[in-house]
Amino acid sequence: MTSTFNEIPKAYIIDKLTHQKTYLLNGELIEWTGNTSDIYSTISSTEEYKPTLLGSIPVLTEKEALLALDAASDAFGKGKGLWPTMKVADRISCMEKFVTQMKTKRDEVVKLLMWEIGKNLSDSEKEFDRTVEYIYDTIEDYKEMDRNSAKFEKHSGVRAHIRRGPLGVVLCLGPYNYPLNETFALLIPALIMGNTAIFKPAKYGVLLLSPLIEAFQNSFPKGVVNILFGRGRTVATPIMKDGRVDVLALIGHSNSANALQDIHPKSNRLRMVLGLEANNPAIVLPDADLELTIKECVNGTTSFNGQRCTALKVLYVHENIIEDFNKRFCEAIDALKFGNPWDNGVQLTPLPEPDKPNYIQELIDDSIAQGAKIINKKGGLRTENYIFPAVMYPAKNEMRVCEEEQFGPIIPIIPFKNIEEPLDDMASSNYGQQVSLFGKDINTLAPLIDTLVNLVCRVNLNSSCQRGPDVYPFTGRKDSAVATLSVHDALRSFSIRTFVASKDNEYNNNILKELLDSRASNFVSTDYLL
Repeated sequence: MTSTFNEIPKAYIIDKLTHQKTYLLNGELIEWTGNTSDIYSTISSTEEYKPTLLGSIPVLTEKEALLALDAASDAFGKGKGLWPTMKVADRISCMEKFVTQMKTKRDEVVKLLMWEIGKNLSDSEKEFDRTVEYIYDTIEDYKEMDRNSAKFEKHSGVRAHIRRGPLGVVLCLGPYNYPLNETFALLIPALIMGNTAIFKPAKYGVLLLSPLIEAFQNSFPKGVVNILFGRGRTVATPIMKDGRVDVLALIGHSNSANALQDIHPKSNRLRMVLGLEANNPAIVLPDADLELTIKECVNGTTSFNGQRCTALKVLYVHENIIEDFNKRFCEAIDALKFGNPWDNGVQLTPLPEPDKPNYIQELIDDSIAQGAKIINKKGGLRTENYIFPAVMYPAKNEMRVCEEEQFGPIIPIIPFKNIEEPLDDMASSNYGQQVSLFGKDINTLAPLIDTLVNLVCRVNLNSSCQRGPDVYPFTGRKDSAVATLSVHDALRSFSIRTFVASKDNEYNNNILKELLDSRASNFVSTDYLL
């Protein structure tokens, strides 16, 4: 596999570096004069391979981290601040202002998505558009929640006005593979529910936040959103050690979540909203439609080079069809086009992590040492910034590629004779997000589904694993997740039920009536949001 250089379309040329010189603190864009970190793309802009400089970001220190925590804490005001006590309609208005401004930055963000993390043009555009749609869907779901709460209940002589209230200060840490969509899937519901936030972008996919930072500044009251740049250990660690963070919202690895949770002095009251690693398998039964199955498995294993928590990480294929499956699957994998994100029809793109090809090679070597072979012709071929997907067969559960979330282009295939084999592996796994199940006989599928729904949180019938649509629950068992992220559920993950209660008597009822008529309270209200 040789590296090829094609002329970069004019619209995607890096003709101006993005030097992020400010950070958002307490409603102000603060100019940074300290150390900075250069941001490179593994995509080359010259015929002779060389990483491309994209710009730079501030390397903030513990001092700025704690100032951001002060700002978020003051804005929440232990529940007394402007933002948590604001009318629902007013918080929605702020969010609508933000998304309106965000939409004007589409081209800039899409371009940086391609350069920073190597996501192809189509998927980069989808990530931006899906995020905008997610924000609008969140607003509509919040309106519906508020409409359903605009009433009083009465039980056992006690009236209650029940709503959902914010939790406090949120530390938001997003992932590099969906640096816009999955980060905002944490940040947006946290904010709209009345929480305040400190947000630090991931190591890769950081500059694409630059076009949006002013929209955050002028859409929300001061201190509600604070955006930091720098190293996670330097910035996130002192924030968590302080103890004023009420919610850790993180999409990443369980090791990071555990480390941050452990240093919080009041972990008993720390709310966790986590999307973590997964090792999603596919189970291919002997009666599966192979044409459909191979199409879905190729997409599931190689979409964005397998750098998705929802990617298919291991394929269990019944021994009766394994020979035919392997032949057709390998042909389909080898037919995938490698190139730069803007190249027409490209499916495989440069890896954003410079060390990832070497790591994938380690997994290949370990698998070979334990008896597997690369069975596709192009498997393991390398360029300076990529390693072609290697199909490893026969794989075993104890191989590193099956134990670790490889998060890259390598595909282990495990043959099975008895369905209990993949079920036992899943039951003993540390992960439990999703599974893809391929077959058609309902007498076989029915008991399998009944078991699988207790091992994972989503069973995909004859389709690859995925997050969307965003209205469906997105969560996992064991080490794969804490709390549920979806349009509906995320609003609940970042809030708590709270209510006003009063005994049903004339004295109290008159007070409630006056409260409602005066509209003096933002909480006690039966106003109906259209």
